[in-house]
Amino acid sequence: MSRPLIGVDLVPLARVGELLEPGAGPVLGRFLSTDELAASRTPDGEPDRAGIAGRLAAKEAVFKLLGAVGRPVPWQGIEVLRGPGGRPGVRLSGAAAELAQHAGLGPIDVSISHDGGFAIAVAAATTSQPPHLAGSVTSKGMP
Repeated sequence: MSRPLIGVDLVPLARVGELLEPGAGPVLGRFLSTDELAASRTPDGEPDRAGIAGRLAAKEAVFKLLGAVGRPVPWQGIEVLRGPGGRPGVRLSGAAAELAQHAGLGPIDVSISHDGGFAIAVAAATTSQPPHLAGSVTSKGMP
């Protein structure tokens, strides 16, 4: 019998502003893939702070589904890209794909919203694995 799993995360847009400051270096390249960076631009080519914050929140929300407490977030292995109709879609690779397989996850769906200086994302999937712990877990993967 399958059971639902839900992950959620919230990222302040101000944090993305800090990551984009000139002295921050190429830190976003650690968190976002080349495809994600390309998709996180405004029509005039500037970084889309809300889009970046939404992607980071979605990656954290997906990570919470993987049940990998105490492990580092496989940032490059969780990609949040535009799917059909512009909806966000998740592509897993490497360690993230292995963790998802180990957790018995079905397809992952994400929803992202941003308003009032914050981006929030919810990730959902089903698993046939028995629950390991009751309650929820918070990860602090983003510096």
